[in-house]
Amino acid sequence: STYSSKVFRVTFLTLAVSVAVPLLGVTVLLDCPIDPQPISLKEPPLLTGVLEPNTKLRKAERLWENQLVGPESIVNIGDVLFTGTADGKIIKIEDGEIQTIARIGHGPCGGREDEPTCGRPLGMRVGPNNTLFVADAYYGLYEVNPDTGETKPLVSSKTLIEGQKLSFVNDLTVTRDGRKIYFTDSSSKWQRQDYLFLIMEGTDDGLLEYDTVTKEVKVLMVGLRFPNGVQLSPAEDFVLVQETTMARIRRYYVSGLMKGGADMFVENMPGLPDNIRLSSSGGYWVAMAAVRPNPGFSLLDFLSEKPWIKRMIFKLLSQETLTKFVPKYSLVVELSETGSYKRSFHDPNGLTVAYISEAHEHNGHLYLGSFRSPYIGRLDLQHV
Repeated sequence: STYSSKVFRVTFLTLAVSVAVPLLGVTVLLDCPIDPQPISLKEPPLLTGVLEPNTKLRKAERLWENQLVGPESIVNIGDVLFTGTADGKIIKIEDGEIQTIARIGHGPCGGREDEPTCGRPLGMRVGPNNTLFVADAYYGLYEVNPDTGETKPLVSSKTLIEGQKLSFVNDLTVTRDGRKIYFTDSSSKWQRQDYLFLIMEGTDDGLLEYDTVTKEVKVLMVGLRFPNGVQLSPAEDFVLVQETTMARIRRYYVSGLMKGGADMFVENMPGLPDNIRLSSSGGYWVAMAAVRPNPGFSLLDFLSEKPWIKRMIFKLLSQETLTKFVPKYSLVVELSETGSYKRSFHDPNGLTVAYISEAHEHNGHLYLGSFRSPYIGRLDLQHV
């Protein structure tokens, strides 16, 4: 019996070493697509008080399910809705009917590999003359006539801005007079199709300003890690920009005594913020692309200061495989005008609404955009 036990242990260890050593050798020799930097994050905030987990998002209804894919951002002109989808379309929804009004890129449009030519409309806003301003991840900033579908390029992604190209134009916010457009370029290195590389690598980019009269583009902020959603304050004295990888919101002053200055608006958020939009209370709706559970385990926080583990992971696994490990926890928070948390809506397993990218308030409802799901969610704010 003792002899058999020793033989088993020796055999097991021999087999383990014979498998582990070649695997380790292959892993060391494999190229890693990213060069991750250590990121210092604070312990996530406790999900207590107004952040207490609930199931309020499960009261949302799914609209136009399987009739559109990835409606990232949503705007309205009256009761007519507009959104951009994963297959490059800019869509109009009127009286429940879906109509494609424009496409900035061209086909084929299908999988992730087609995005650079197909285009990917992300942030969308309505201008003072009821035209649409659209941030296309691959093509740049555009103005779109919602009636004729005519598209007008404003800032091409091919244009070098202070010597750098725009690789991932993401979101935008527009002054009421339409003179200034503030927008984010999430990366000068990675395109939208490689957003997971961007999150894990931790490289930085900035916030920009486009003047529709002078046609000039200025860089306002640099050093932001995955700059994402942007929103002008109601008084238009500052712009809020979501720093996704750092789970925080920065503030840049565009007028007044603080003009040109910047500070922190909200830090150490309970998730990775995506888009930000005004709420009817004078505050802001923030959609979380992923949650940082506490209590619980946050993979992002675990990996933040361990670049070597990130390298190992991306040597062995594709982005498509890794996205399957991201929890489908859905979270939307409402912030006050000063950045404090007012309320939160959760869907712990993403059962009703998943992969929320934006929360757009209109006529007593919260319309929920998604970067992956085949529907728009709608939550009745009177009954939550």
